[in-house]
Amino acid sequence: MIQIPRGTYDVLPEDAFKWQKIEAAAREICARFNYKELRTPLFESTALFQRGVGDTTDIVQKEMYSFKDRGGRELTLRPEGTASIVRAYVENKLYGDPNQPQKLYYIGPMFRYERPQAGRNRQFTQFGCEALGSADPSIDAEVISLAMTFYQTLGLKKLKLVLNSLGDPESRKAHRDALIAHFKPSIGEFCDDCQQRLEKNPLRILDCKADHNHPLMATAPSIIDYLNDASRDYFNKVKAILDEMGIDYELDPTLVRGLDYYNHTTFEIMGASQGAITTLMGGGRYNGLVSELGGPETPGIGFALSIERLLLALEVEGISLNSDPALDGFVVAIGEAAEQKTPVLLNRLRLAGLTADKDYIGRKVKGQFKQADRDKAKFVVVIGDEELEQEKAVVKNMADGSQEAVAFKDLTDYLKEKI
Repeated sequence: MIQIPRGTYDVLPEDAFKWQKIEAAAREICARFNYKELRTPLFESTALFQRGVGDTTDIVQKEMYSFKDRGGRELTLRPEGTASIVRAYVENKLYGDPNQPQKLYYIGPMFRYERPQAGRNRQFTQFGCEALGSADPSIDAEVISLAMTFYQTLGLKKLKLVLNSLGDPESRKAHRDALIAHFKPSIGEFCDDCQQRLEKNPLRILDCKADHNHPLMATAPSIIDYLNDASRDYFNKVKAILDEMGIDYELDPTLVRGLDYYNHTTFEIMGASQGAITTLMGGGRYNGLVSELGGPETPGIGFALSIERLLLALEVEGISLNSDPALDGFVVAIGEAAEQKTPVLLNRLRLAGLTADKDYIGRKVKGQFKQADRDKAKFVVVIGDEELEQEKAVVKNMADGSQEAVAFKDLTDYLKEKI
């Protein structure tokens, strides 16, 4: 038997409506904040992620699904959304649109080759937002507020917002030099990846999973100590706006994020998952990414979150999304002549905007009523020989058991009025 690939999963019909509710909430909140959807391909040029995500990251070095097509082109299933959004922004010249900043969002599958575990799969779904074209600290706060609003709208309460600043290029260079000086004498004690990253991007060492318990990690220079006046002022403005909004946060100078393109504000939202605190989402500012991918100098900020981790957090907090949609009507046919009539009535109900169904596998009357119960039908429309002769249906209200004869021609209006 052919089985599903490792690290992937099926979303069965009884769970799909939970995803639909989450996606609907994301779209509704994005509309409130005036963010518009942008859809990009599932695969892109491998070079996009090497340049956009960073060739010193675990994603590029170890986790990408890359392949050559028949034309010999190097392609990669997208491992994250921001690089693709920025590529589309540059390629379609959205920087020339009079509506600035461009406030965009995406929902879709991403792919990373990593060890599957709860909330971490090889195919996973991300919801993300990107604001391109503004260096205003208030849009940093807006993006953070959008993410918090999304989680809170779905009912999560055990949330913690964590903030840091990576500063501007001048601040990052000063911090980079300090990190190299700190780690270089003992770099031989670190993993091969960290040894390669020392000169290329020492900030990545702080994000290493293999060496996170090394004593030098705890004493590494903090970026906060290397922020210049402009970077410190920017970060203070972001914090002040969040304070005014009433959004609580904690400062974490070790928060560096896993991608190379971040600068200035970085943030994560933590939540409960399987009894532990875990990262539900992360984001930050990336003022150099657009120019890195061939566009003009353009500031940007965004976030991405995992729908799978959100579902785990909802489960831990005991928040149910169970509201499997009920049918408005279920048509029960008694006899062969009635069977011929039900598809016509059923189609009429559906064209009028009602949700309706019937039996398709020859169940007896009792079995048809049981199926109506399983479908949570609000009304059952019963048609037999007598009803056909009178051109009326017996309509049973499943909530109170009452029933009424209704002419076929009036059935649609009757059900719409009752519902």
